[in-house]
Amino acid sequence: MKKALFYCTECGYEAYKWLGRCPGCSSWNTFQKIAAGDPARCKSGAGVTGVEVLSLQEIPVAEEERFATGIGEFDRVLGGGAVYGSVILLGGDPGIGKSTLLLQVADRLAAFKKVLYASGEESLYQVKLRAQRLKTSADPLVISTTRLVELQEALFSIKPDVLVVDSVQSFYKEELDGVPGSINQLREVTADMVRLAKEKGTVVFLIGHVTKEGIMAGPRLLEHMVDCVLYLEGERYHSFRILRGVKNRFGSTNEIGVFLMEEAGLAEVTNPSQLFLAQRSSARGGAVVTASIEGTRPLLVEIQSLVTASNYATPRRTSAGIDLNRVALIMAVLEKHAGVSFLGLDTFVNVVGGVRLTETAVDLALAISLVSSLKGKSLSEDTLIVGEVGLTGEIRPVSRIRQRLNEGVKLGFKRFVLPRLNLKDLEQGPKIQSATHLVGVETVKEAIGALILGE
Repeated sequence: MKKALFYCTECGYEAYKWLGRCPGCSSWNTFQKIAAGDPARCKSGAGVTGVEVLSLQEIPVAEEERFATGIGEFDRVLGGGAVYGSVILLGGDPGIGKSTLLLQVADRLAAFKKVLYASGEESLYQVKLRAQRLKTSADPLVISTTRLVELQEALFSIKPDVLVVDSVQSFYKEELDGVPGSINQLREVTADMVRLAKEKGTVVFLIGHVTKEGIMAGPRLLEHMVDCVLYLEGERYHSFRILRGVKNRFGSTNEIGVFLMEEAGLAEVTNPSQLFLAQRSSARGGAVVTASIEGTRPLLVEIQSLVTASNYATPRRTSAGIDLNRVALIMAVLEKHAGVSFLGLDTFVNVVGGVRLTETAVDLALAISLVSSLKGKSLSEDTLIVGEVGLTGEIRPVSRIRQRLNEGVKLGFKRFVLPRLNLKDLEQGPKIQSATHLVGVETVKEAIGALILGE
């Protein structure tokens, strides 16, 4: 049988000759020659000795060793802290605050760990200026280089507990072809960082660039190699920053961390609900507050809608912070089951504060927001709305309703509109608060009648 001579670095597809485009994953220029005797590409296993094979029950279980970084919101997204020997990749748009966040993390950890901050994009002087602006108090070690061999020499001599690499695209191995940031260089540099973390128990933080589509630059293999992938999101010219986990081998990916970009760096927001609702004004049509669960905590956010006459043949449909397809679905349900028409009307939807909502429990709030803007009627300031809207117009129950309502009570909300099935569940347990008014609804038409039409 003829032996394969090339393989795709993206998906592992093997071929007898070099191909420009991979038939397996459709990637371009990803084929590399298989080196003779390369154990990573050897399928026969010849010459492999000393491999221990255990049954699942025989494998010893050791508790994960974690340590807190000193930044609570960062630890929350990591799952309680950093795990020894883990590799954490942080991505985000240029200027969003990636380097600022990890320099703050390095500063906190340097108080009780040996930390090395490796900068491939800034000089030592630039790192010093940023540290002064952030008013750092500890003294982490700093190196400025783009050669991986120089970084490795520093690692062998210093033996740090924590390594921060800013950024992984700027480092290169001289024995490999390609410029820094190319597929071969990026894969091999990351592989060396992963090997260091697993062999030495070092915690490695990698800063990665993103493409114009907002995904991590480089081969998709990069995200598979690391243990944790985080994204720092937010508008560059707004102060809110949200740290979101998309992969975590040692914790949940549902948690988010909320920060506020200030002159002295990123400040933690321990009560994001209060911050997102701080600038609410009285009586505005189209503004509705809802409660979404992000990880283990409820998050109160405001959904704003603007429905206005269109000057074009095809009305505009725009949304920020919520899926446009979900908005279209809710509008279709309103037209079919509530008699609310959006024909010839431009529709704009925005989630205040740069939050991205994916939970279906905000459907009812979105529907009421659209109708409120269309009718020009506002809701009372102390109203909070929760519920999932089905395609037949029914309001379906949501999970963890008591936790959502308790968060609303803490922030002064007194009137809660929720699915009637959830209302029955609340009646069986301890009461929320005697001053609250709970309104149960079964259909979206009933909710509109109670809130907008006053029926």
